[in-house]
Formats: sequence, structure tokens, C-alpha cells
Amino acid sequence: MSWIETWVANASNFLWTYLLAFLLIGTGIFLTIRLRFFQFRFFGHVLKNTIGQIFRKDKHEGTITPFQAFTSALASTAGATNIVGVPIAIALGGPGALFWMWLVALIGMATKYSEIMLGVKYREKNKKGTWVGGPQYYIKKALGWDKVAIGFAFFLMIEAIPSLMVQSNSITTQVEGAFGWRTEITGAIMCVLVALVVFGGIQRIAKVTDKMVPFMVLTYLAVALTVIFANVGELPSVFGLIFTHAFTPISAAGGFAGAGFAQALRWGIARGLYSNEAGLGTAPITHAAAQTDHPARQGLWGIFSVFVDTIVICTISGFAVLVTGTWTEVKPENASNMIGTAFGTLMGDSLGGSFIAIFLLFFVITTVGVLIYFGEKQAEYLFGYKFSKIMRIVYIGAIYVGAIGGLQFVWQFLDLLLAFVLVFNVIPLLFLHKEIRAMTDDYINRYYYKKKGKPSVQLFSDQDVSQ
Repeated sequence: MSWIETWVANASNFLWTYLLAFLLIGTGIFLTIRLRFFQFRFFGHVLKNTIGQIFRKDKHEGTITPFQAFTSALASTAGATNIVGVPIAIALGGPGALFWMWLVALIGMATKYSEIMLGVKYREKNKKGTWVGGPQYYIKKALGWDKVAIGFAFFLMIEAIPSLMVQSNSITTQVEGAFGWRTEITGAIMCVLVALVVFGGIQRIAKVTDKMVPFMVLTYLAVALTVIFANVGELPSVFGLIFTHAFTPISAAGGFAGAGFAQALRWGIARGLYSNEAGLGTAPITHAAAQTDHPARQGLWGIFSVFVDTIVICTISGFAVLVTGTWTEVKPENASNMIGTAFGTLMGDSLGGSFIAIFLLFFVITTVGVLIYFGEKQAEYLFGYKFSKIMRIVYIGAIYVGAIGGLQFVWQFLDLLLAFVLVFNVIPLLFLHKEIRAMTDDYINRYYYKKKGKPSVQLFSDQDVSQ
């Protein structure tokens, strides 16, 4: 089996270091330019119409509120990917990996905005009367690429299995280290809790995430910022490390084995994407169920979610391990413990590890619930509503298998499967750039300039593609 693992690892490294790095960054840059830097020019408008209106009760077509769609999508990205993924990127790619995570986020805002907007425009109601959508729908309806739509749905449906395994294992190992609980017990508890959530459908998932996710994120950030401020004198040198070693190699230091430019690029981009999922096509699946009056308005939540997930949460996590020096003290194979060790410098080793273990448990429960929903919707698209319920059982079983550390060779395929999912979504986005521009033009003229009493401007085209 070792030769298979070696081949998969080499293939994943090649794809993420070269092909996907240029495809992902290139697409983000292309869409950013075609939208005339929309995510930067209208960022104030984005904040006002997302976090500034979370309590607004307008009723439009949709199954869940815009904020619930946002927290459901954020639940799949915030959590283990921020607490575990960032330290792993630093351990394997050095501090410079954070720079590439930032870059992916800044240009990825345009990508995520675009895919969510298309997801809402081309959504439809399933046999249960629930709004469903995602890349498979806009790939098929807008481009007529049936085989590509099937490919996206198939690979994402399969990718959910190793992704669930990795997520569940990350928490069971943390809980075992912090409290001594056997992985079998933690895995069983997780399966029960997740089942209680996912068997209620997207409405129950949304009700859970819109309560838990904001609380968990704010609490985590408060503790992490306290650790950073306790070591604020180290921040200037941390910025120096990040920007210097984004482009130059860094030597080994303590438990850190050293890293070159390619490693910083590879791990920064891969973990950056895995964190905010811009271009991966998962966010449109939950946002397609949102109540909204225009596809672009829901797309604004995509810009905001990337900002929160990567620019805020990932940055704070990265700073916490860098200012405390834990990135050189903890060996790469134990990188998942870096945040706990960093928090331990302030709270004590035992309390720091326990705090992270508890938060990971709650984060992962919401994360895997949304991941199961993603996989179910692909199964429903491919094989029908009844088959999606069969896959729900398979996914819950994968949580337990991953929790006890079973079938670890399957985990090796995670980055490889993510690569296929990314390609099947990003290339169609490039072909739909005119429609993306036209919808943005329509939204700006109808809602932004009109509200400000200014004459509309012809930014892109005459096509009106509003719902």
C-alpha cells in the first residue's frame, strides 16, 4: 500500500504546487479584474448588507435566512481548518505560507462571490419543496455541460467521506489527549449528535449553526487575541518572517524542519483553499437555499465569509503560534497541537489543551453536519432523493471510522479529490464571466446607485440577468 500512498502524495503535491496554484490564483485575479475589483471597491457596502443586516426579517423566496446560509457555509470552513490547518501549513511551509493564504483569500473573495451568485440564480426546488442548488446546477443549466456537472457532483460526493474522517479524527485525538477519553467513545458521541442535527435537514442545520458558530468564533478569537497581546512585542518580527519567507527559503529551527518557496506556496494555497473553500463550489450549495431578492446580494455573503474565515480567523491562529514560538517547538507531526500549546503559554498546558479540545468538538459537529449536507445534495442530484438518505448513513459511518483512526490510507486521497472538485467548478466559472459581470452590473444599478440617488452607470453590459 505504501507505493499507492507515495503516488497519491506526489500527485497531490504536483497538482497543488503547480497546476491548481496557477488555476486558482489565475481565476481569482481574472474575476477580480473583470469585476473591476468589486470586493475592494464595495467592501463597505458588503459589510452594510451582510453583518449590518443580520437581524433584518425581509421575506423573499428561499428556505433559510441569508445569515443562516452564511453561518451554515462558515460552519464547513471555520473550526478544525483554522485551528489545525493553519499550524500544519506553517509547520510544513513555514511562516511564509500565511502570505499565500492571504493572497488566496483576497482574490478568492471574487471567486466565492461569483459562485454563490450563480448558485442562487440557477437553483430549483426539489420534490420536498426545498430550494437546492450548486455548481452542478449552473454548470448544466448555463453551459449545458452535463458530464462536467456529473463529474463535480460525483467527486464532491466521494470527497466528503475522507473529509469527514479527517475532521472526526482531529477531534477524537484532541479529546483523548486532553481528557483521556477513548476514541471509540468520542466517535460514538459525535455520530449521535451529528445525526440529531442532519436528520432535520437544512432548516435544523441552519438553526444550529446560526446560534453556535458566532458564539464559538467570537470566543475563540477573544482567547487567541489575548495570547497575541501578551506577546505583542513579537509582532514586528512575525511580519518580517511572513513576508520574507513567502518568497525565500527558511532554515530549520528547533522542531521546525525548514521550508522552501515551493512548500510555502503549496501549503499556503492548499490550506487557504481548504479553509475558505473559495472556488471549491461548496458554498453555493447552502447559499442556494437562502431567502434573497437578488443573486448578487447573497453573493456579498461570500466576500464577507472569506474575510472572516481567512483574513481574520486564520490570521489570528497563525499569529498565536508565531508570537509564542510554538511553531519551532512542536514537531510537524504534532502540528495539530500547536494552538493548544500556544494557548497553554497563557492558560497553562493542561487548560490550553482542554480549551482547544472542547472547542474543536463543537466546531467539528457543526462542520461535519454541513459536510454531510454537501454530500447528500450531490447524491440527490446524481441518483435521486432516496439515495441521498442512504449516503447520509454512509457519511455518519465514516465519522466513526475516522474517529477510531480506521482506513487511514483513504485520507491520503483528500487533497487529490479536492483537486478534481476544484477543476470541475473553476473552469466553468471562467466561461460564465460575462454572466457574472452582467448580474453584478444589474445589482449595482438597481440597488446601489438607485438607493444613493445616483444615475446608473454602465459597468459591464446591457444584459439583465436578475431573477
